[in-house]
Amino acid sequence: MADQTHVLFVEDDDVIREATQLTLERDGFAVTAMPDGLSGLEAFRADRPDIALLDVMVPGMDGVSLCRRIRDESTVPVIMLSARADSIDVVLGLEAGADDYVTKPFDGAVLVARIRAVLRRFGHASGGDKPHGDTAEVTGSMLTFGELEIDTEGMEVRRSGQPVALTPTEMRLLLEFSSAPGTVLSRDKLLERVWDYGWGGDTRVVDVHVQRLRTKIGQDRIETVRGFGYKLKA
Repeated sequence: MADQTHVLFVEDDDVIREATQLTLERDGFAVTAMPDGLSGLEAFRADRPDIALLDVMVPGMDGVSLCRRIRDESTVPVIMLSARADSIDVVLGLEAGADDYVTKPFDGAVLVARIRAVLRRFGHASGGDKPHGDTAEVTGSMLTFGELEIDTEGMEVRRSGQPVALTPTEMRLLLEFSSAPGTVLSRDKLLERVWDYGWGGDTRVVDVHVQRLRTKIGQDRIETVRGFGYKLKA
């Protein structure tokens, strides 16, 4: 049990909650399932799960608000579940700090695959994928872009000497950009490299994470190349 991945699952629909819990447990996950946002927050603080699955529309505290509270305290990966592929639901969840989202109804195998993809991504981030760009100023494991410093081994970022708090997904995104400064990376390529999507994904995930990253490292540091993607200014 100790080496099982612990999932916090917050869902108010009894049938979906119980069926999804069984699916996840069959695939080897340990699951704490809660019916509302307030009990979900209590469970998160008590259990410190490895990943959180949060339905957008739950009573007490909605999933977006719960995601914000979790993100205030932790960089644990968060996947939002939404009954609609509505842009507002998706963007609000991602802006709150979620790393990915899945639209209901979902196939159990697809959900498990997305969970494993997020966990692989976080494992890679903590392990330190090292950029290999050669147009930045490099000192040991340090990359410098103007006022922005990236320690690729210590997984730390500073802006004008001040530490910048990034989630593992934001760090992986920044590492991708810093590995090839000045090179345009398409949204599809970023989905493949950062989100580990071997299939088509929603490019809104990329756009929202780029906006979140910009607010932390500087709005002008990542440039939009219309019709193609994004690039880090060298």
